[in-house]
Amino acid sequence: MKQLAIAFSGPSNSGKTTTILKVLNKFISQGLKCVVIKHDPGDKARFDVAGKDSFKFSETGADVVVLSPTRTTYFSKTKSELDDVISMLGEFDLLIVEGLKTLPLPRISVFKDGINEEYLPFSNAIASYETHKDYGLPHINLDDIDAICEWIIKNAKVVK
Repeated sequence: MKQLAIAFSGPSNSGKTTTILKVLNKFISQGLKCVVIKHDPGDKARFDVAGKDSFKFSETGADVVVLSPTRTTYFSKTKSELDDVISMLGEFDLLIVEGLKTLPLPRISVFKDGINEEYLPFSNAIASYETHKDYGLPHINLDDIDAICEWIIKNAKVVK
């Protein structure tokens, strides 16, 4: 498979993470290598534990890489562009970006409690439970993970 990228958007508590987890489980069960980039607009995410060496190193302002037998973790103190991150990822089949609605990627906006029309200008498809209004975009039922995955394969952008 080509290295494809797709994005998901939607307001907080709209079902994005739940939907992405279901999509990941489906694609990974098919043998695809998937990667996720999550946007943290409030700069609140914490990935290390206070008191640990890697945390102490990171607190100095240094970029830190932790290598272990089963994973590599990279903590950077600089903002990276999507292309920079993609070049670091190595081989993958599917990259899913959560958020970053201005990136030029095909995008599904997720809404479990009604459509927030502010997201529509950035959307290429909608996944929701609402079916009574036509927004001029493909609409997929939020519970139909197979249809969401089919849309992804047909519409994802080749990035590498």
